[in-house]
Formats: sequence, structure tokens, C-alpha cells
Amino acid sequence: MAYERKDAFYRRAKREGFRSRAAYKLQELQRAHGVLQPGQRVADLGCWPGGWLQVAAAIVGASGRVVGVDLAALEPPLNLANVFAIQGDLWEPIVLQEVLATLGGRADVLLSDAAPKLTGVRATDRAREEALLEAVEAAVPALLAPGGALLVKLLDCPEAQAFEKRTRSIFEARAPPRPTCWRGATRGQSAGTGTPSLRPDAAGGTARPILTERVGRGDPRETRRLIAQNVLDTRSTRSDALATLARARTDDHPGIRRYADHVSRKLQDAQLMPAD
Repeated sequence: MAYERKDAFYRRAKREGFRSRAAYKLQELQRAHGVLQPGQRVADLGCWPGGWLQVAAAIVGASGRVVGVDLAALEPPLNLANVFAIQGDLWEPIVLQEVLATLGGRADVLLSDAAPKLTGVRATDRAREEALLEAVEAAVPALLAPGGALLVKLLDCPEAQAFEKRTRSIFEARAPPRPTCWRGATRGQSAGTGTPSLRPDAAGGTARPILTERVGRGDPRETRRLIAQNVLDTRSTRSDALATLARARTDDHPGIRRYADHVSRKLQDAQLMPAD
């Protein structure tokens, strides 16, 4: 059955000043699981239109900080002292660096209520969902502190099930809640807490040898993640990052070459590496 856009939660959000009805989903999840705590650093991946930013900001308080990132700009901007919005693509290492810098350190909690823009064409929609979840997954080792938590919306599709399977080994505990204000074909939210098995403080020692083995084996998802991870690692030397990109730009897989070229152009634009 088709849902009514302007339902009771939509009208309530308008009355109470929330950017979206999704604010009530996070409030309910917070009451059930207490994912957010005062003073935390929180990153919201796919933050438009800003409902989750508003709720998270109220919970973490003045001593906390919430940074959102989305392809779309928040208009009008949220007038909250502890909220910062970044417009950009999660796949771009420079964008993740900006999130880290704005947070002032790694996040205690990663949130993502993002969903792809659906077309009604099944193959297209599934590809978009897969790309979005891959971006969130790649951001975990880059942004999340050891012991941190991930709360992400999953659609009811095989790509979401694969995401759950891949991330099951990263977190010590998981919970599949579904708020009462949910609608449509969304299955629910996957929540994970605990220390990521690929710890951010070990990322530099892990990425380079794995990348050396992986590049050339036609695994674009893993290689894209490792390229971004290697470039983001603050302990990686400049030569390490350049060597990573040089290998990837000559890889047999065209998707890896395109992504490596894209990262190289961004770094060159930011004057973080020399032009070709």
C-alpha cells in the first residue's frame, strides 16, 4: 500500500520544527538502545534534510559535536552551535578528511539514514543502494573510533543483506530495531557497537600490504576502500599514498583505474600531490 507523505509524523515534525519525520525514528532508537551519549562526537553520513542532525545535537549537548555530510546542501542551514554540515561525496578521501578535522577526532557514533533516490527500475535501484552502503562501509575504518557504534538504515534487498553479513565481523554486538514510525519497504536499522576489528589505529599497518596483494585481482569494492584508507591514514607517508595511487591507476580493472584517477585529481586540486 502506498504511504501518505503528509502523515501524522510528517505533520508533527512540521509543528515541532524538525527537518523531517525521520527525527522520530532516531528518538525511538535512542530510547530503546541509548546509542548516543552527552559529549560524543557524531558523524551523520547522508544527513539531508537534517532531522537526525537535530536529534543528535540535542542528545550530545554543548560538549559534543555533530558533523553531517551529504551530496545535497542543507538549505536553510541549521542554526545549531554544535552542528556542522559538509557538502560532498563520501567516496572522496578529502571529504572524509574534512569530516575528521571538523569533528576534532574520530567519531564515537556513525549514523546513516541515507537512502538512494529510487527510480522504480529494480537493477538501477539495487546498484544505487549497493554503492551507498559501500561508501558507508568504507567510512567506518576511516571515521569510527575503536569501541564506537554504527547505526544505519537498510532497505529490504540483497545488497543490504550482504552489507549486514560483511559488517557482522567488524562489531562485537548487533541489534536489528525497527521504529514504529517506519514506513515503506525499509526493513529496519542495523546497529553495531564495540571495537571495530579493523581498528583505525591499525589501519596504516593493514592497508598497505593488503593493497599490494589486492590490486590487480579485480576486486574493485575492496580496492576502493583500501585506496581511501591508505590515503586517509595520517601515518602514511606521502610516498606511500602516491605509490598506492600509481599502482591502482595501472590496474587491469577499469573501475579501479577510474577511482584512482578520481582520487588523484582531487588530491591534485587540493595541492596534496603534484600534477601529472
